[in-house]
Amino acid sequence: MNMNGNIEGDLNRKMSTEAVHAGEMHDPSGSHIDPIHMTSTYVFENAEAIRSWGSGETEAHVYSRVGNPNRESLARKLAALEGFGMEESVAAEIFASGMGAVTSSLLGLAGSGDHIVAQSVLYGTTNHLVQEVLPNYGITTSRVPLLEPTLLEAELALNPNTKIVYVETPANPTMSVIDIAKTAEIAHSHGASVVVDNTFATPVLQRPLALGADVVVHSTTKFINGHGTVIGGALVSRDPDFIENGGGALVRYMGAVPSPLDCWLTSIGLKTLPLRMREHCANARALAEFLESHQKIRTTYWPGLESHPQHLLASRQMDDFGAMISIELGDFGTASRFMDGLSMSSLAVSLGNVDTLVQHPASMTHRLMSPEDRHAVGITDGMIRISVGIEASEDIIADFDRALAGL
Repeated sequence: MNMNGNIEGDLNRKMSTEAVHAGEMHDPSGSHIDPIHMTSTYVFENAEAIRSWGSGETEAHVYSRVGNPNRESLARKLAALEGFGMEESVAAEIFASGMGAVTSSLLGLAGSGDHIVAQSVLYGTTNHLVQEVLPNYGITTSRVPLLEPTLLEAELALNPNTKIVYVETPANPTMSVIDIAKTAEIAHSHGASVVVDNTFATPVLQRPLALGADVVVHSTTKFINGHGTVIGGALVSRDPDFIENGGGALVRYMGAVPSPLDCWLTSIGLKTLPLRMREHCANARALAEFLESHQKIRTTYWPGLESHPQHLLASRQMDDFGAMISIELGDFGTASRFMDGLSMSSLAVSLGNVDTLVQHPASMTHRLMSPEDRHAVGITDGMIRISVGIEASEDIIADFDRALAGL
């Protein structure tokens, strides 16, 4: 990334080509756009075809829970982007939700008696999964702030049964940035795998596999689809066997299967991901600079600002700084009045849509955390999280300016 925070031209152009063409079916019917395979099961021509498939001599679609052309096409396209520029083989599997992918990544690598180390702040439902659900199945978790290297080394030494170091960067909703390469180096030296949630950055801005991560997870609901029309998730790995027989295989056994229509819609959205991310990032820069200079905002958290604690790390690790911003307004009452003052921006959970979305983490995405736990990781009652859309930046700023004027 150049130091002005703009996605590099050559890289962006090449990824744009990959996003459009990778993974396409080129259906025998000659259809220019892939058809939607809305079927639950598939027909064998005869008994010999069944025998040949059963013996592994030939491949065949059998049942859409196991495989579907739309799901496989989307998986190939996303794997091509996450593995962009890598010589290693990269594979992916598509899930019915981001949490289906997160859960399968963890259960594919850890079992009863194993341990997971994660950073302090995580997406609310991921936090609930590792804190409240997985311990019921004998999988424990501990936290290391920012996965700081010295503290991470000590934590892994203290928990030699650690199988996974789980990373979310930039983090939801504090926008803290974790050093993926350093984390992978330390984790691998202790025999642990690294799973990275790349939802906020997308492969256009950050490719964790190239930095040493073992598995990438996505909520494809967000920027990958980009239009707020589906729920979906994905696992991507440098280990094709993990996708075929490990965490990826759990999509079949746990039934977290996306519909062909959802895969088709996501694939259509993914084709414009590089183009959209360029616009998202440019708008986020304009809005973040406006917010940082506004006297009614205590703090603006966006990795592209020099005031961000991990700005230099983000500059090295990311090709641009993304569309997610958080701001601190002081208290819940002020945050509520601000949200009520918005007119163009929508108040909604989720993120990554083409339109600007605003939410209050303490009462929405992270409401299941206790106030004490939220405050301990920096999620205050006055924090607002913003997913910057691709509207005209002047219109986004004007909407925020009006809302702030009413405080």
